[in-house]
Amino acid sequence: MTVAALEPPVSFPEREHQARALVAPIAALFPFAPRFHDHGGVVQHYVDEGPRSAETLLFLHGNPTWSFAWRRSILALSDRWRCVAPDHVGMGLSDKPRDYPYRLERHVENLERLVLALDLEAITLVMHDWGGPIGMGFARRHPGRVRALVVSNTAAFRARRLPLRLAACRVPFLGTLAIQGFNAFVRGAAHMAVEKRLQGDVRAGYALPYHGWTNRGATRAFVEDIPLAPGHPSHAELSVIEAALPTFADRPVALLWGERDWCFGPAFLEEWRRRFPHASVRCFEEAGHWVFEDEPAGYVEALEDFLEGSAER
Repeated sequence: MTVAALEPPVSFPEREHQARALVAPIAALFPFAPRFHDHGGVVQHYVDEGPRSAETLLFLHGNPTWSFAWRRSILALSDRWRCVAPDHVGMGLSDKPRDYPYRLERHVENLERLVLALDLEAITLVMHDWGGPIGMGFARRHPGRVRALVVSNTAAFRARRLPLRLAACRVPFLGTLAIQGFNAFVRGAAHMAVEKRLQGDVRAGYALPYHGWTNRGATRAFVEDIPLAPGHPSHAELSVIEAALPTFADRPVALLWGERDWCFGPAFLEEWRRRFPHASVRCFEEAGHWVFEDEPAGYVEALEDFLEGSAER
C-alpha cells in the first residue's frame, strides 16, 4: 500500500539548533545543514545538498550507521547532483521513540513519504546494509522515480541463516543488554565492519547519536527485524521486495563491494550478479563491510564513474 503525496517538509528551528549543537564536535567532517520531516509526530532527519534541478542521489544507510556514512560522497558529488541522505527513524539525528514499529515496512513507508514530499525524480539509489531492502522497497512502489541502482554490501532478498555474531545479538535479554546497555553493536561495528583502523573523530562520529539506552533501541530492533522464516513480521514485505527486483532489469546497476565483509559475503554479491548480469562491478579486495570507510577515495571514484557513464545510457 502506497502513501499519498504530502506537503513539503517545514522548518524545525529548535530541532535544527539541537542538531547543530550535537554534531558540533564533528562539524568539520559533517558540515551539512540539518533538515527534518514530520511523519505524524515522529521527526526524521535528512541531508539535502546540491542543486535542486539536478538528478538525485538518494543515499540509504544501514545499521548501526547514519547519514554520516555518506559524508565523503556528498561532499564530492553535491556540486553536480542533488544528494539526499535520510536517517531512518530511530537512527542518526532522527527521533528515537521508545514504542515504535521498527519494521521494514514502516521504514519503507517513511522513505516513501519523504521522497514524495520532496518530489524527487530521476533517483539513483545508493544503498548499503539495511538501505538495500528499504531502498528497493521504495523502488517497488515507485519504479518510475528510480533511474539507477548502486548496491554496496547489502541484500534485498531473503537469506536463510545469520552470521554467528548477529545471531548472538538476538539472544533474549542478553542481546538487549549488550546492544542497548553496553552499546556493543555500535562499538563493535567500528572495529568489525572495517579492515583499516578508523580515526578517533570518525569513530566518535558514528557513535555520536547512540548515547544512552533509549537512543539504541532501533539498533537492537533492526537486528531483530531480520526475517529468516515465513512467520517473521517482516518476511512478507521482504518477499514482495525480492519478487519485484526483475522490474529493474533495464536500469543501470553498479555493484560496489567490499570483499572482506563477514556479514554480506561473496554469496550475496553473486546473487546480485545473477539477478543483474548487466551490472558494472567494482570489488575492493581490502575492504570490509563499511567499504566507503576502508576505500573512501576509491568508492567515491567508482560511484562518480558509474554516474557519469550511466548518464550516457
